[in-house]
Amino acid sequence: MPLVLGNAQTQNPIMKNAASALRNPPGNLGRRRPSNEKVLSWIEQTAELCEPDQIFWCDGSDEENAFLVEQAVADGVLLKLNQEKLPGCYYHRSNPNDVARVEQCTFICTPTEDEAGPTNNWAPPAEMYAKLHGMLEGSMRGRTMFVVPYLMGPKGSPLSKVGIEITDSIYVVLNMRIMTRMGRIAYEHLADSDDFNRGTHSMLDLNPERRFICHFPQDNTIISVGSGYGGNVLLGKKCLALRIGSYLGRTQHWLAEHMLLLCVESPKGEKTYVAAAFPSACGKTNFAMLIPPPAFEGWKVTTIGDDIAWMKPGPDGRLYAINPETGYFGVAPGTNRKTNPNAMDTISRNTIYTNVALKHDGTVWWEGHDDAPPAECLDWRGNKWTPDSKEPAAHPNSRFTAPMRNNPALAEEADDPRGVPISAIIFGGRRATTMPLVAQAFNWSHGVFLGATMGSEMTAAAVGGAGQVRRDPMAMLPFCGYNMSMYFRHWLSMRKRIKHPPLIFKVNWFRKGADGKFLWPGYGENMRVLKWIVDRCSGHVAAEETSVGWSPLFEQFDTRGLDGFTREQFDELQKIDRSEWMRELLLQDELFFKLYEFLPKELVFQRELLMSRL
Repeated sequence: MPLVLGNAQTQNPIMKNAASALRNPPGNLGRRRPSNEKVLSWIEQTAELCEPDQIFWCDGSDEENAFLVEQAVADGVLLKLNQEKLPGCYYHRSNPNDVARVEQCTFICTPTEDEAGPTNNWAPPAEMYAKLHGMLEGSMRGRTMFVVPYLMGPKGSPLSKVGIEITDSIYVVLNMRIMTRMGRIAYEHLADSDDFNRGTHSMLDLNPERRFICHFPQDNTIISVGSGYGGNVLLGKKCLALRIGSYLGRTQHWLAEHMLLLCVESPKGEKTYVAAAFPSACGKTNFAMLIPPPAFEGWKVTTIGDDIAWMKPGPDGRLYAINPETGYFGVAPGTNRKTNPNAMDTISRNTIYTNVALKHDGTVWWEGHDDAPPAECLDWRGNKWTPDSKEPAAHPNSRFTAPMRNNPALAEEADDPRGVPISAIIFGGRRATTMPLVAQAFNWSHGVFLGATMGSEMTAAAVGGAGQVRRDPMAMLPFCGYNMSMYFRHWLSMRKRIKHPPLIFKVNWFRKGADGKFLWPGYGENMRVLKWIVDRCSGHVAAEETSVGWSPLFEQFDTRGLDGFTREQFDELQKIDRSEWMRELLLQDELFFKLYEFLPKELVFQRELLMSRL
């Protein structure tokens, strides 16, 4: 399918910023109203405020999806890609000023500022409601209001939650169908209850000065305006699953976490379930879809979730987890057959690509793709690009939205309403020094300390420059919907509710030697660390006590097939340098001082213990 190269505003009309009124839905499509009077009342109030030309009631059917995709293509919101090479795949280009999450525009609106805490932007609820309602007034004139009911979590699970998103973006509707259990299943789960998340989204005019993503935890409400980027407008994802979810978890005694979920199956068929939290650029999706190296014949890793885990104590005293999502909203650059072959298979069909490069043959490309750079293509802005261009072809935060059912390594437990029992929780970060490859916490409180002090080094392009450590406790700093100190306290209190708690570990794939080269090969070889963690959970291997946690013994760390890997290299990976760790303790002070007013004393105690051991 040849594409015309040229100016994005003339020859490549993708993408319009607002959904127009829909043209002639067939039959009863888009008219199936719910019977829940509480839902209807809220939608009618919102429609009265926003004044749409019409309301489209989504039901999640295949017929509806086909109609909406056709409409999105006709409106220039989506471009149909080469269906022979990428069946069911479409392309979207967002406004250049709207390509990522906007933490400075994200607010937690609670009655007091202390409830939001010093790491969140806070606004009084009444004041923010007034501002947002002023922006929403008449915002959907000339547009269609889509009503998107969705279920987060498997049908019938006690952990699952219902949300309803009102939006004027057809792009949002199509993405929510991939990312959630969207449609009538949500109304069936909700029945006559009033317990649903109320989410309102309008793109307005995409003016960054009028861009707000606001959460009202006490009201179970989200309002997002002025953006079309997925992380800001797919309200089931970070907004409900984490910011509102973490608040609900605290009040209802469960955990909503920015964690992948995977299953490790041994050659004997023994299964171990693991949750893991990594900040961005630390290989989270790659780990969730890990393929064991050849030496681990018979071992299998399957994916339950790549981003979100909701966890609650079960009747047997173990911690059970579900993945509330049904799709992957992943970063495209750097994804290839070497880093993540399962991801490449997953996104080969029924996927929406956003802000990647567009090739002449109707396929896509990005930096780090398996294919060589094209001689000429359209970049993410729609302009002509060649390998000599100074700017990247794909935006560094360009995305794919793909159904989890496409994943060849999808775990059979992914839809289990009971969830899976978690044996290990892993925290990881990107550190060139200091942090060992792997260490096990001494106990639950020590494990919470390890998670609370997580940090990753910035790249040279980030504010602060290369090497500066940015603290990201439990990888939740941008996503915790209340005071982070209270969040730590909630984690500590959960120990009383879990009779058989998971073991907690910390990993670091990114340690470097004196020559500046990585000491650990990473990718599939991370299976070796994962196997040691599994063996620790089952009591099959011993460990050595160090000042920062339990460390593997070289003799019991599986190095089969890792040619040339020596004890000396292992010792360098696991080395605890006292001077580096004393500096690390000083760096941790920055976050702890910020949170000190409500910081749990247990974490202060753990810090003092670490200092004394060092």
